Amino acid sequence: MPTTHLVIISDRTALSWVLTEQRMAFPPGRARAAQAIAEGDEVLLYSTRGCFGNPTRDLGRIIGHATVSSPVRSLADPIVFGERRFTEGCELTVHGLAPFREGVALRDHVDRLTVFPEPKHWSVRMRRASLSLPAADADVLRDELRPLLKPYADVVEAYRWPR
Repeated sequence: MPTTHLVIISDRTALSWVLTEQRMAFPPGRARAAQAIAEGDEVLLYSTRGCFGNPTRDLGRIIGHATVSSPVRSLADPIVFGERRFTEGCELTVHGLAPFREGVALRDHVDRLTVFPEPKHWSVRMRRASLSLPAADADVLRDELRPLLKPYADVVEAYRWPR
């Protein structure tokens, strides 16, 4: 049975690459965790509040829905964003995106999610590349996201960076 993963993206250039290439990449220190992601798994894409360079204006939001469409593999040519290298990766099929700077504000739902046993300290669990979600939590977040999603082709241009 497929697992649902919250994929956490904290950089706008990386987010642009993920969405336009429909690929995901993981740094070497997260390679083991990345191997927990399997072809056919569901992905909820999360942009952190600092993703767009203004954490006082932006919220951490779930902005997209995708399926993992290839196994996670070592990349022959690592992906580089700034000084960070990403050595593992997989392909995604993005099904829908929320309009730019919209989506499900995760902080508004942490009290309802078992993946955050201490809701006061939920952000500690977000310091990783991905977070596997219990089925009930995935249902809650998927239900909140679904009405906000637009067709991929209609929204992806708004996420391209640099502009």
